[in-house]
Amino acid sequence: MCGIVGFSDKSKNKKKTIKDMADLIKHRGPDSDGYYTDEDIALGFRRLSIIDLEGGSQPIYNEDKTKLVLMNGEIYNYKFLKEDLEAKGHKFTTKSDTEVLLHGYEEYKEDLLPMLRGMFAFVIYDTKTKELFGARDFYGIKPLYYYKQDKEFMFGSEIKSFLAHPNFKKELNRDMLEDYLTFQYSVGEDTFFKNVYKLRPGHYFKYKDGNLTIKEYYSIKFEPDTKKTEEEWKKEIKELLEDSVKAHKVSDVEVGSFLSSGVDSSYIATVSDVDKTFTVGWDNKKYSEIDYAKELSDIIKVENINKKISKKEYFDNFAHIQYFMDEPLADPSAIALYFVANIASKNVKVALSGEGADEIFGGYNIYHEPYSVSWYYKIPYIIRRALGILVYPLRHHRGFNFIYRRSHKLEDRYVGNAFMFEPSESQKILNYKTKKTTYKDLTKKYYAKAKDYDDVTKMQYIDFNFWLIGDILLKADKMSMANSLEVRVPFLDRILIDTARKIPTKYKIKQGKTKYLFREVAHESLPEKWSNKKKLGFPVPIREWLKEEDTYNLIKDKFSKSEEFFKPNKIIKLLDEHKEGKKDNSRKIWTIYSFLTWYDEYFVLR
Repeated sequence: MCGIVGFSDKSKNKKKTIKDMADLIKHRGPDSDGYYTDEDIALGFRRLSIIDLEGGSQPIYNEDKTKLVLMNGEIYNYKFLKEDLEAKGHKFTTKSDTEVLLHGYEEYKEDLLPMLRGMFAFVIYDTKTKELFGARDFYGIKPLYYYKQDKEFMFGSEIKSFLAHPNFKKELNRDMLEDYLTFQYSVGEDTFFKNVYKLRPGHYFKYKDGNLTIKEYYSIKFEPDTKKTEEEWKKEIKELLEDSVKAHKVSDVEVGSFLSSGVDSSYIATVSDVDKTFTVGWDNKKYSEIDYAKELSDIIKVENINKKISKKEYFDNFAHIQYFMDEPLADPSAIALYFVANIASKNVKVALSGEGADEIFGGYNIYHEPYSVSWYYKIPYIIRRALGILVYPLRHHRGFNFIYRRSHKLEDRYVGNAFMFEPSESQKILNYKTKKTTYKDLTKKYYAKAKDYDDVTKMQYIDFNFWLIGDILLKADKMSMANSLEVRVPFLDRILIDTARKIPTKYKIKQGKTKYLFREVAHESLPEKWSNKKKLGFPVPIREWLKEEDTYNLIKDKFSKSEEFFKPNKIIKLLDEHKEGKKDNSRKIWTIYSFLTWYDEYFVLR
């Protein structure tokens, strides 16, 4: 696991600039660094040594040193690929998984990408043709950003590396704020920095002579296979899960596992045969999962290392964490993930985690909705729509929210697991004229691709292309790398997903359970207390903290100075309503506070 940076220009101080850029992401790779420069390009690398500890330093060159590679990530099937490439005459100089990318690209060009099993963001540079090739993994596990302004081109594992380049123009992209207020994260290819973009998952780029081309090489499709029985599905998924966990344990250093109370991490910790599990909780026992984690760890005879996080620790580290995030993220659990990565990093270099299981196996509680309220959808749409308009003023109250939400078609109301502010609400609190597009413009093309799916699968597809990338995997990468820890996600394995995407919905949602098939598989390894535990997410006491005087005053002070973006009186009203118990505005408050804190880190303090 590493961090990569680079830029293309004719500047004279390339060596200093590229080192400065790499130093800003030293946390991604504190073990060593490496560089390449010529008259056209500069490439930099920070290494966290995981495989081939002695010989895996980068850049890695081909036989005649006309091509070189930098990678952030892991290729789990590298030994198989290496055998194939050696049979074709390629000579390897390291035992590193990275080198298979270089020779694989020489042999197969971009057709190499579908052959890979792993998480990755990498670039290959041809010193003769001066062409730069880069690619990001299938699901967006590892990040890759780029800056393109006229003839200036930069790339990196984190946006903050660009700050060290003298030609980088740090400008806020205000157009992102309204969508962020809806989703709670940065959506799509654009970022909060003008002219900085995310390379989308399953895409590659080529850059030469100032010209950038980007192409898609992978996109998930859900294609149910109704021929297999439930028992056949269980057997196949069990085998694939165990194989994936085994593949994700390939390492030359010790591997541990994150552990919450949920079935996903509990299953991984149980079948992975690790020596240590890591858990965090809160001073408030009501929100803590430590007891669950300790109990399971005792059962499977694994050491559990845990930590209770105080409210003070949470807020003292919040600004620091927003800096590491690169862009604002309003998921309160991200801070908890930072702390669990922190305690893990003191014991291991690699940790397994359960991200992706919900999107693949149908685990979110809302996925049960098409079944649990199917009776309501029998009411003609025109009547449901009229009822929704009637209860609109009361939509924030329990019961009325049910009627309001279901007065809209799925395509008009579901953007993923988070829906913070409706556009009409954002326009009331923002202090500047907003753009004319809405969240529907972002989701429209994905719903078009999913038009033949049932509603559960449509929600999966939306979450896979929005929530998973923008929230779940972003915080997993940034919070682990902030602590120089590699996190691996066995549920997001290409081989596993290629089969799991074919599971019929009737085996995802059944008997009142979400993630039914996976729970049945997990039950063979876990006690029922864990295999059938209802999904909680990562509970954080934000709702209660915001009612406490010290927290209220802290956030009110931030809100009162927000007139550059917001109408202070409007957002303070949200805070007051919450404190007085009139409405649960906790997530909306946190979304605004997260953005303001992030903005201070990047545009006021730096």
